[in-house]
Amino acid sequence: MRIREVRVAGLRGATPEGGWSHELRPDTCVHTLVAVHTDAGPVGIGSVFTSDDLVRGALRVLEPLLLGEVATEPERVSEKLHQHTFWQGRGGAITHAISGIDIALWDLLGQASGQPVGRLLGGRYRDRVQPYASLLMDRPDALRDHLLRLKGEGFRAFKIGWGPFGRESDALDEAIVAAAREAVGDDVRLMVDAGGSDAFWRGGFKWALRASQMLAAYDVAWFEEPLSPDALGDFVALRRAAPVPIAGGEVLTRRQSFRPWLEAGAFDIVQPDVTKVGGISEERRVAWLAAEHGVRFVPHGWNTAVGLAADLHLASAFPDTDLVEYKTGSPYIDELVGGGWALDGDGMLTIPDGAGIGVALDPDALACWGGEDGARLLGG
Repeated sequence: MRIREVRVAGLRGATPEGGWSHELRPDTCVHTLVAVHTDAGPVGIGSVFTSDDLVRGALRVLEPLLLGEVATEPERVSEKLHQHTFWQGRGGAITHAISGIDIALWDLLGQASGQPVGRLLGGRYRDRVQPYASLLMDRPDALRDHLLRLKGEGFRAFKIGWGPFGRESDALDEAIVAAAREAVGDDVRLMVDAGGSDAFWRGGFKWALRASQMLAAYDVAWFEEPLSPDALGDFVALRRAAPVPIAGGEVLTRRQSFRPWLEAGAFDIVQPDVTKVGGISEERRVAWLAAEHGVRFVPHGWNTAVGLAADLHLASAFPDTDLVEYKTGSPYIDELVGGGWALDGDGMLTIPDGAGIGVALDPDALACWGGEDGARLLGG
């Protein structure tokens, strides 16, 4: 089975707000689906957390290395792509595009072997995992109402992020967290994401330390991206001083970028994003490296249903990964997969056990948000 063609479709029309200072609009493309077509017929699907313009540009570089390759050897083929593109944007759009291709190749390997990807990664430690509802922060009353709705839908873990937090006043920060804890109750996990990768982030070490002390009073499970993603030394100092666990790493790509952060002790929880880090092949290597340094691995998942499926398989393959991120209010997650997703009575998601990543994309949804490219993404 060899690679015949790679197709892409950027998703537009239902892009949720990101909380960024330069806010996303519904027609902003930040998620792109990838389909790897083979000469034997099967098609593998992947997802990339970047625009289709960048993915198409990257593919013009990658296709001469990719077309005709064996479609059931994801790690070898992805490493070939990395090795031959050092001078073409290592860690940027090239790596992001390789991420989607790699996910699709793992999907093809699973289809060819009749096994779920999680089993191919070495074995499944679990067949279901808890998703945490990921939502933007708001003013206390509006946030409280939003959280109560999500709790009513069955979620039992929550992360609130970005919005006004760290951008207006310490008093507002605490009011937001207090309202969130009141809404979700004392018996569930609550996480806080400052969004330090936002443009021109102003929160420095001393602010982050004060905020962490406030968060500890509300039993916050982790404090995510409290600092600029380049502030390695401050992350290390904060992790040592903060009374709550520190999480980060979503902006890093390839395992080599994670190594200095893990070796320095910058994180309690590391959060690579499978749709940009280099795919499943790279993310599991990051997770192995994290385990060697006593750091917990929880995937970052602000993406699509395809990215969520990949995260579920990764979560199944690591003994301590008991959470995945679920971006609430995004049709690209809720409606892109035929039949959608359903929480069980314990607020858990079942990990797909079909061959490959185990999900089928809805053709009508593809055509709706992917346009003509979406309509032909999977076709012959």
